[in-house]
Amino acid sequence: MDSFFSNHTGIKTEEEKIDFMFHVIRYVERQVVLYDSVEDAAFEQLVQLGNHLSLKDCITLLDRAQKGRKIADNLSCFSARIVLTAHPTQFYSPAVLDIIGQLRSMIARNDIDQIDLTLQQLGLTSLINAKKPTPLDEAKNIIHLLRHVYYEAVGELYTTVKKHVPGTGFNCPHIIQLGFWPGGDRDGNPFVTSETTLAVADELRMNLMKCYYRDVKRLAQKLTFRGVEAALDNLQARLYRTLFDPEKTMRYDEIINPLVDIRASLIENYNSLYLDELESLIDKVNIFKTHFAALDIRQNHAVHKRTVEAVLKQANLIANSLDELPTTEAIAVLCRTDISVHPDQFDDALAKDTIRTIVQVKRIQRKNGEAGCNRYIISHAEDLFSVLLVLCLFRWCGWGKSDLPVDIIPLFESMESMKNAGSIMQALFDIPSYRAHIAQRRNRQTIMLGFSDGTKDGGYLQANWSIYKTKEKLSAVCDRHGIKAIFFDGRGGPPARGGGKTHRFYASHGKSIANHAIELTVQGQTITSMYGSKAHFMHNCEQLLTAGLSSSLRERENTISDDSRQLIETLAQLSHEKYTALKNHHRFMAYLENKSTLTYYARAKIGSRPYKRGDGQKLDFNDLRAIPFVGSWSQLKQNVPGYYGIGTAIQSLVDEGKLDPLKQLFNEVPFFKALILNSMMALSKCNFELTGYIAGDPVYADFWNMLAEEYRLSTEMVLLISGYRVLMEEEPLSRKSIEIREGIVLPLLVVQQCALQKIEMRSTHKALYEKIVQRSLYGNINASRNSA
Repeated sequence: MDSFFSNHTGIKTEEEKIDFMFHVIRYVERQVVLYDSVEDAAFEQLVQLGNHLSLKDCITLLDRAQKGRKIADNLSCFSARIVLTAHPTQFYSPAVLDIIGQLRSMIARNDIDQIDLTLQQLGLTSLINAKKPTPLDEAKNIIHLLRHVYYEAVGELYTTVKKHVPGTGFNCPHIIQLGFWPGGDRDGNPFVTSETTLAVADELRMNLMKCYYRDVKRLAQKLTFRGVEAALDNLQARLYRTLFDPEKTMRYDEIINPLVDIRASLIENYNSLYLDELESLIDKVNIFKTHFAALDIRQNHAVHKRTVEAVLKQANLIANSLDELPTTEAIAVLCRTDISVHPDQFDDALAKDTIRTIVQVKRIQRKNGEAGCNRYIISHAEDLFSVLLVLCLFRWCGWGKSDLPVDIIPLFESMESMKNAGSIMQALFDIPSYRAHIAQRRNRQTIMLGFSDGTKDGGYLQANWSIYKTKEKLSAVCDRHGIKAIFFDGRGGPPARGGGKTHRFYASHGKSIANHAIELTVQGQTITSMYGSKAHFMHNCEQLLTAGLSSSLRERENTISDDSRQLIETLAQLSHEKYTALKNHHRFMAYLENKSTLTYYARAKIGSRPYKRGDGQKLDFNDLRAIPFVGSWSQLKQNVPGYYGIGTAIQSLVDEGKLDPLKQLFNEVPFFKALILNSMMALSKCNFELTGYIAGDPVYADFWNMLAEEYRLSTEMVLLISGYRVLMEEEPLSRKSIEIREGIVLPLLVVQQCALQKIEMRSTHKALYEKIVQRSLYGNINASRNSA
């Protein structure tokens, strides 16, 4: 940077240099927006160049393979649920998203004059938040996409599915589902309260009513027929009353019944005029009902334990802790004790809000329908009490012994909890009251697995292999009890958090894993990069559906042989040992704290959630959230969680003469290939030259060299077993996109590294350099599109 300023500019003072750096950051941020728009505008042409199985082709192939069975039956047993989250990896406001949308359409029609004007508008529009968003702000930002993109996209996709299914009468609106976490996910976010949850549920419903009102109004301008006209006017008037007052609601049947009656009248009396448009609305009402997206509640197991203990202490059933009771006695107390609780009985604010939230589920279901809020997720589930505590809280909070219309979903995310998941679920199914609850929920058990914290805990290869084996164990346990296992994957954007080519991962699953549905979280900038436009949404949803359905197309079962399993097991263990040694290195946390942007995530006005759990002053690895952890490695262009240990593991087996079996593993086991290809993506986004100066650092040189060596070795080894000449050789479009984006963002990263060095050197302008580092986070996050 000093050389640049002295050789290429007339800038002399440090204040001027800092001002110039801010200009570079602002320029790169907008360059990223422009390139996003260019790439998105070309999406429909580019996607045709990829090796993708379309939904139409998949259904055609399935129909041929059914041998007399109806394909509609096959499709009706499957669904894809995309759950939108608001983790701090996205900061574009609706205004900026609208500009991106405008640029996308202008570029597609090559409207240079309007592009020029819109770029000027972008240049004068702030790309960052003036203040940290509240959970309600985050929810409203994503509801903006629901209303303006997903409402039409889901309807069109469902119409496409119906059109391609042979025969007539396919009616399976649950095949495409949307979930929603902003405002419901309170794990570690003290800003999400019961009031927030209710406000978000109202926002979802009222925005859906605005979509229905708009469609009914359009139809009313066309269906100007006697009898039909009056029915539409009445429906329009009733919908209008629900648009702005959260207390004014309509039930699903009050919306769908008039539309069905109008449909019958059109067919019988009016030559089916505009029938397609009416049926499109009927389909959307059947899909979205009165909730738009299902609002999930998530809370930490420790909070439930604290709340239940407060209830039991007040009832004089324990002295201080549930741990005082033997396991069988504790289960009996939870399952058989009838207690009536009210939030105002407790002084503990967290217990009070937890009870209020559970009580409130009934109210949300009354306003938005059961599907509006019928899933309760328990993070850090470590034993059977994780689930039982929530079940008993619902019973005590007014639900009693009647049917409970809520799925209780344990989230297993640590290596230890995944190892015990099978025995935990087995023990739960053996408890009569819980088994009765599952029977009442149509004998379906949803189980969530956390890719982000799993990778942070165990390393990339070990975490993904553990999740695969956990799914196999849980599928078998559920099968023995006549229960359908539904796996809900907590995935982030990059490979290190379960992202990458998601559909390839699901298509690689074998018959030993239950395949009734694909459910996954979509986070941060992945929402806008993969699901931000109608074309993106429809393509990526199609890919999820084809991934789930493609298992029926294979000529031979997608099983992993004992020899292959042993190879993967050995690789996972070796890579885990290497990764664990890295985590335990005495410089590990200090390196992240002093050489990366980790601590700046807390200051950035990106998301409402704190960057670490707990309120301790010391930075502890266990308290660290996966997003800033993975994101910090991405900002360094080192991407350690996405590959670290793979090179060492493969090298060890190559040294034992097992190169040919490893090549065979890559070519013949889709699951292993999917992991390696995703790891190649992480390696492709590395640039150790950026931080090469640390190799001369007296404190961190050895640590940096250790990271750089594993990167070099991992690159060499994945190329060796794949036979590729370059990383991502099979994915030239994605490889080129990464190359272009890395080039765009490089000046910003150089500025960031310069600022970090100036801070370390105790510059007199330290506060300004800290602002540079903080500001530089944004552009890199969005340029990578799946950096955290």
